[in-house]
Amino acid sequence: MKPYTHEPLTNFADEKNKQAFQDALSFVETQLGKEYPVIIGGEAITTDKKITSINPANKDEVIGRVSMADQELAEKAMQAALSTFETWKTWRPEHRANILFRAAAMLRRRKHEFSSYMVKEAGKPWKEADADTAEAIDFLEYYGRQMLRIKDGFPVAQGDGQHNEYIYVPLGVGIIISPFNFPLAIMAGTTVAAIVSGNTVLLKPANSTPVIAAKFVELMKEAGLPEGVLNFVPGSGAEIGDYLVDHPKTRFVSFTGSREVGCRIYERAAKVQPGQIWLKRVIAEMGGKDAVVVDKDADTDMAAESIVYSAFGFSGQKCSAGSRAIVHQDIYDEVLEKAVALTKTFTVGNPVDQANYMGPVIDDKSFKKIMGYIEIGKQEGRLMTGGEGDDSKGYFIQPTIFADLDQNARLMKEEIFGPVLAFSKARDFDHLMEIANNTDYGLTGAFISNNREHIEKAKQQYHVGNLYINRGCTAAIVGYQPFGGFNMSGTDSKAGGPDYLLLHMQAKSVGEQL
Repeated sequence: MKPYTHEPLTNFADEKNKQAFQDALSFVETQLGKEYPVIIGGEAITTDKKITSINPANKDEVIGRVSMADQELAEKAMQAALSTFETWKTWRPEHRANILFRAAAMLRRRKHEFSSYMVKEAGKPWKEADADTAEAIDFLEYYGRQMLRIKDGFPVAQGDGQHNEYIYVPLGVGIIISPFNFPLAIMAGTTVAAIVSGNTVLLKPANSTPVIAAKFVELMKEAGLPEGVLNFVPGSGAEIGDYLVDHPKTRFVSFTGSREVGCRIYERAAKVQPGQIWLKRVIAEMGGKDAVVVDKDADTDMAAESIVYSAFGFSGQKCSAGSRAIVHQDIYDEVLEKAVALTKTFTVGNPVDQANYMGPVIDDKSFKKIMGYIEIGKQEGRLMTGGEGDDSKGYFIQPTIFADLDQNARLMKEEIFGPVLAFSKARDFDHLMEIANNTDYGLTGAFISNNREHIEKAKQQYHVGNLYINRGCTAAIVGYQPFGGFNMSGTDSKAGGPDYLLLHMQAKSVGEQL
């Protein structure tokens, strides 16, 4: 097998690629408005209650209608997953991995189609959608290869007259709760990591982006995944989310989303229910308040670009987004000026048009929350650009920069999850680090500097799970920069890392006296 290399991004400057993507968008537009069922044990079940998925850039456009599971169907899915687990766990790891490799090949051939669904359903610009699909392919390829690496366990010491083994066995039934912001990559990655490890799963996708999840479930079936391994149960968090997290037969929960929901899941999963014979495992990624930190001798052009692209990619709706810029006082004004000038070049509009750098935010609730933070920002700092929103046709917010924020301002400490960037000034290196770490989170961070001593100190002192030197703080690549954070950013489960699959398994030690 060839060594793992990540999936290349599409070069849209090439006219052939541009036309191919345009053709895929045109095809997807013919597929809009379809109905998607709940899938349990391979059975398609249509329900009366549905999620109507709309285009956040055009509220009149329905992407699809997805049947919702209730508690009765959630229980049916749990039973299907439990019975399928008994056979799936006995499959050879190589055979499970081969399904992932086949799915990756199929997804690669349909890359622009899946990306186009994200343009429509998540409001992702072309480049962001393309990167999302590439990352999903990476997860399929990488986790398949990782399974082949760990399938025989690890060597342990052998004594006279004895043979010892150290192997990994799957956990059981897992609940996958995926987010809207990487509706293919994170949804697919968390699902297949559990599956290739020998577990069966119930997938509850984000209610904003259930169609892309339904398309992925179809793909996995086409790739040869047996019925009952992946059960598709869209629905209400309050109705089926809590029910499944609490369920005594749930063995683990893999969650990506907000801190508030993540903490709630962590707390509920800790309670041992009647009939439960294990402690549930929780894998949680819960957001960040990430910063690009700029040292006094940094390249100011690089600093401004790193700050702005980290802040406003996908309208700031990334847990890795750089929503804080912490800049040394000697170059603060220069970096701020360059960042504002660059931000003013960004066009905001429907991402179907490739010329638009930024699309909408995901929904009305997000729009209102972000606009509320902009009002707070006007009290806390100096508005440099942006500050306006328009939800008449879609949920559009202009990229917004506030300057001169106190390190304890709300805009410097609370996750906004939108295109709002806060600038703060620091006196010296120690002050830069103090402000950078002045948050409950610890997911990503960037440090821009040409001072080697300061770079080495930042590696030690900047308390984040993913630290980047002289680049932006987004765009971790599977297998290259395993992704996960400290503190309230979650359980530091490094997605796309060499030990991620082990979170979905348990070690078994076998000693035989000869």
